[in-house]
Amino acid sequence: MKRLLPQVLLFTFMFHVTGCSQETVIKLPQPQTNGGMPLMEALQKRSTSREFSPKELDLQTLSNLLWAANGINRPADGLKTAPSAVNWQEIDVYISLPKGVYVYNALENQLELYMKGDIREATGLQPFVKEAPVNLIYVADFSRMGDRDETTKHWYSAADAAFIAQNVYLFCTSENLAAVVRGAVDKDELKKNMKLPEHKHVVLCHSVGYHPE
Repeated sequence: MKRLLPQVLLFTFMFHVTGCSQETVIKLPQPQTNGGMPLMEALQKRSTSREFSPKELDLQTLSNLLWAANGINRPADGLKTAPSAVNWQEIDVYISLPKGVYVYNALENQLELYMKGDIREATGLQPFVKEAPVNLIYVADFSRMGDRDETTKHWYSAADAAFIAQNVYLFCTSENLAAVVRGAVDKDELKKNMKLPEHKHVVLCHSVGYHPE
């Protein structure tokens, strides 16, 4: 028994650490960047949907979605699928899920826990937002945008968030997912709910999920 004790303690320690890691970091599968619907067909079929199945997206679909949204498509330079003014890369994609809010780390291809708890209802004013399994929150970090005035920062970050939103729309069309980008958000209240610092601002939210069966 004495000889087994160190092994038991080691196993217990590893289990505890692994459990903690899984709780705070979700490693996403490698995004599938081939195939999909032809671009012109996706543009022709792109639409908005405000009805969602509560079924959660599988990790592969979520990985593909986030890569399409603002993932790294040129690893040598760290550049992304969505353009960014002056390459500020000021938009972070937060993902509000039933179990918590995560931040998409495109470089490591993983979700990093930002806060626990289900705040999906706070991401919009329409009743359906609390049912959508995924609510993306596009947050601008003004500290990355140099010494530009506040008005300029708001305009640029709005444009950059819109580029990401269009990527999401086209991906969802290609994968037959429901999606709606939303400006009807109490941004100040959501900022408080998320405890964002002063230099970070909610720009848009985007609900994504499966169509109702």
